[in-house]
Amino acid sequence: MVAALIAGALFTRQLLWTPISAINMTDIVSNQFKMSNAAFFGTDSNGEPFYIQAASGRQEYDRPNIILLDKVSGTTTRISDGQKITDDITANSGEYDRIKKTIILTDDVHVDSSNGDKIITNELVIKL
Repeated sequence: MVAALIAGALFTRQLLWTPISAINMTDIVSNQFKMSNAAFFGTDSNGEPFYIQAASGRQEYDRPNIILLDKVSGTTTRISDGQKITDDITANSGEYDRIKKTIILTDDVHVDSSNGDKIITNELVIKL
């Protein structure tokens, strides 16, 4: 990071000094991997398709199997009484566990199902 600051100063011909105390190392260490417009799709354990999209996603250094999601939306398909039902889902945040293959959606979760069911909750766990 210091090299980037020095290189930037050389290109602009201005000397830029940032005191080490001003760098937030906690943020750098805890948010190692960030992405915008993240999308995950595939099939669940029953062979049914799913699609999850988030405005942003990030991984923390100490929890590499978890992807933290913001502004989540998606579609899942399930079988109930021999009928395929599509669920359109939205939430403000969520966590995707790549090892457990679960998505935990939180904060203003809405589910609109193709069979007419509607759910509004604070937390929803989806097992893929």
